[in-house]
Amino acid sequence: MLGGCWYNIHMKAVQVLFDDALLARLDADDEVQKDGRSAVLRRAATEYLRRRRARKTAEAYRRAYGKRGGVEKELQGWPAEGAWPEN
Repeated sequence: MLGGCWYNIHMKAVQVLFDDALLARLDADDEVQKDGRSAVLRRAATEYLRRRRARKTAEAYRRAYGKRGGVEKELQGWPAEGAWPEN
């Protein structure tokens, strides 16, 4: 802690431009007021990258298996081979 603010030497300061209306809405948000603008924007960027990776992975599967009609034929019969725990 430095002066009451959390500080990490592994972080870089970046300049981000927002229009006045968006910045006002962001700053009025309860989570932003509690955790700070930077923390919320870091979480938003992390979530964006997670979703983007998931979309790219899903698209790669569609490209790979879509041409062959999916994986149903390859996995046929496997559900009966599984051992499922009893509730």
